[in-house]
Amino acid sequence: MGDLDFLSFRADFASPRIIAAYDELPLWSAMFGLLLLDEMPLTNVRKALDVGCGTGFPLIELAERLGPAAEVHGVDVWTAGLQRCREKIGARATANIHIHETSAESMPFANETFDLIVSNLGVNNFENRDASIRECRRVAQCGATIALTTNLQGHMREFYDVFRSVLEDDDDLARLEEHIHHRAIVRDVRALLERNDFVVRRVVQRESVMRFANGAAFFNHHFIKLAFLDEWKKALPGKEELIFRELLNRLTGEVRLTIPMAYVEGVAV
Repeated sequence: MGDLDFLSFRADFASPRIIAAYDELPLWSAMFGLLLLDEMPLTNVRKALDVGCGTGFPLIELAERLGPAAEVHGVDVWTAGLQRCREKIGARATANIHIHETSAESMPFANETFDLIVSNLGVNNFENRDASIRECRRVAQCGATIALTTNLQGHMREFYDVFRSVLEDDDDLARLEEHIHHRAIVRDVRALLERNDFVVRRVVQRESVMRFANGAAFFNHHFIKLAFLDEWKKALPGKEELIFRELLNRLTGEVRLTIPMAYVEGVAV
């Protein structure tokens, strides 16, 4: 196996094998999902919605923690992910969940349907953030809670400091910075909610850590290839092998990465 074989990885999100492996990758989504489950309200919830439910985490856990008296809906556009979600719901016989293949920007619910809306890591991935949050407000009852988790700018900063140091071309650096700044900051999430008729009442921030033995372990980890590698390569048109070889030369010891997380809770007004 060559030391740059990871560069040839291609993610096929319709592949059953990828879906099965995705389900076994809790290191990222679980950190944020557990923050969500720790902080969100659970009492007096009759109808809940998970926006961007994917393969079912934290949707199924939310439904089971709320109990069978609560009606829980999940929405996503990911066909293969929702099929896996349905399989898990069937295997666990969680009867109070309803799945909808639809965009967050246009959901098939009446106005003022839900008293709890959650989204785990959805904010950074909505195609149109304002349209999605505006739609959440439409289907939220007055006084309903919206609870979001997001990764923040500054994630994996130790790696990105090394990445910057090996780039000499200004265009490459600009593309890398654009990728880094795609992540949220709390001020922007607050503004996103408040301009769409939610009032933010609570923010909880935490940091977690991901550790790898060295750069080779980091780059070859399945989740890193699945979620990050393509974006890194886009910053380096025609230079992938050169730059990643230099990164491997520099990341010879333990790679310890900081993961800043935020839970943002608002109320519909």
